[in-house]
Amino acid sequence: MLLKICIAMIAFAANSILCRLALAQHQIDPMSFSLIRVCSGAAVLLTLYALSAHKTKIEWSIKNGFFLALYIVAFSLAYLHIDAGVGALLLFGTVQLSMVGYGLCHGEKINLRRGVGLAIAIIGILILLLPGASAPNLIYAGMMVLSGIGWAMYSIAGKNMQNPLASSLANFVLAIPFVLLAYIALYSQSFAQPKGIILAMLSGGLASSGAYVLWYAIVKQIDRVTASSVQLSVPCLAIIGGALFIGEPLSWRIIISAAIVLAGIGLVIWASAKPVSLLQPTSDNSLER
Repeated sequence: MLLKICIAMIAFAANSILCRLALAQHQIDPMSFSLIRVCSGAAVLLTLYALSAHKTKIEWSIKNGFFLALYIVAFSLAYLHIDAGVGALLLFGTVQLSMVGYGLCHGEKINLRRGVGLAIAIIGILILLLPGASAPNLIYAGMMVLSGIGWAMYSIAGKNMQNPLASSLANFVLAIPFVLLAYIALYSQSFAQPKGIILAMLSGGLASSGAYVLWYAIVKQIDRVTASSVQLSVPCLAIIGGALFIGEPLSWRIIISAAIVLAGIGLVIWASAKPVSLLQPTSDNSLER
């Protein structure tokens, strides 16, 4: 489970890096990036579904398609005119608050160890992003908050999906019309250089489609508090990736802050684990969250 979570979080961070690369270098406009991203994701998922040995019934949900489209469109628009660090804080801070709030409203509990781990992770994010961040434009900050709400609702909906691949395929297909409407409504002119198109295709076909199938499989086995907490690692990974691939500065403060966030997440996951009785044989179900 831990390896699956790490892969999913790295893919989520890759989306931020790919989007920043494309938009910061003016290789593509945000709405074209969003449209190519969602179409590429749908194409890859359709191929995987066609090649799968056991095809399950596709579950169509317009609501889930809308949440995915909301996340993708608002994400691209916000990263065009907002500082990367502030954007990551707004996005995953919104995801955190939305998923934890939803979980508490539906009966989930936060014990002392989970609360401490959550607090440590949030402190790490604040240390990492706030000191060097400039005040964001309120309009684009609001877009990033909308993106966080969309992703939180999409993650919550994943707990009710029976098959991650079929569900993700349906969600990407249903998200296309919403993204296309936003594209038509917001842009009369668009541009896309070859590099921007490739980056958008990598974001949708690799870092989004496969990762979201994996994430849907993960959230079915963990509770909402844990699911929201592990996503706090993404801003850290995105900033480290930005230093490696974009040349953004990487200081000891960033390294130490990332370690604090990951330590907090580790505490949340450890505190969420169910004890296995030593007096009874261990079954497959007892190992699942």
